[in-house]
Amino acid sequence: MVEILNRTTANNLTRKPPWIRVRAPSSEGYHTTRKLMRAKSLNTVCEEAACPNIGECWSQGHATVMILGDTCTRACTFCNVKTGLPRAIDPKEPVHLAEALAELGLKHIVITSVDRDDLVDGGAIQFVRSIQEIRKASPDTTIEILTPDFLRKPFDAIASIVDAGPDVYNHNLETVPRLYRSVRPGARYFHSLRLLDRVKERDPRLFTKSGIMVGLGEEKREVYQVMDDMRSAGVDFLTIGQYLQPTPRHHPVERYVEPKEFEDYARMARAKGFLMVSASPLTRSSYLAGDDFAKLQAARNASLAAE
Repeated sequence: MVEILNRTTANNLTRKPPWIRVRAPSSEGYHTTRKLMRAKSLNTVCEEAACPNIGECWSQGHATVMILGDTCTRACTFCNVKTGLPRAIDPKEPVHLAEALAELGLKHIVITSVDRDDLVDGGAIQFVRSIQEIRKASPDTTIEILTPDFLRKPFDAIASIVDAGPDVYNHNLETVPRLYRSVRPGARYFHSLRLLDRVKERDPRLFTKSGIMVGLGEEKREVYQVMDDMRSAGVDFLTIGQYLQPTPRHHPVERYVEPKEFEDYARMARAKGFLMVSASPLTRSSYLAGDDFAKLQAARNASLAAE
């Protein structure tokens, strides 16, 4: 008999369990990072997606920059980023991004974007230019990019980003295939999976990463199948976090997954061969990404030194 995860009733959704409650941001570091983002006219997914970790991350000068504007051409039911007709691309955005990075002194940067179905290349050239500008301004900084799916765009768009030389290429599957129609209606599960596979084919040395949310109504066996699919596509890093409903208009939280279950997911993922796994209620794609990547690099260097 298939095990179905227990689902939270609507009456319980207004009160979050203690393991996912966070303090409101108020530190000096938070305000410094916020002022810098505004001064450089940069958008962040931390703000637009209402990330619960913004206080912790910004207090340490960590921010995930969202390029290509603040308006998405998709309408995913889990996402808080606004939908509509985006503005023209800001040609100065890559330079401003590199300047902000230099001021913050970051060792690792995560760059994501809205979906830009209105552009011929989906906005790939802005990722390329951002990587190039960062390499010039901060050559020692490692770069992680989190791209949209480039659905119905030429493969050259993805290839150009890979060839620009990021350190990590991330694209999130977000949820299990069965829930795509209700959670991610503008996307296709196997297209996203194939994107990750093609990135690895283009450059086998490039680390690839993907993540999903839980609490949307998925079954455990479906999560394990997604792990297998990712490993078949050569994905190296996995993130799993609790879905939190941004507003009453968004997809409802079906269930708050307990920390013990996240530990189970993490153990299973490591057994399946992922090089790095982050699975917890507050895990997000870019949460502590720099720390995790630094640990992986240190372990790899130690392994090479021992050979």
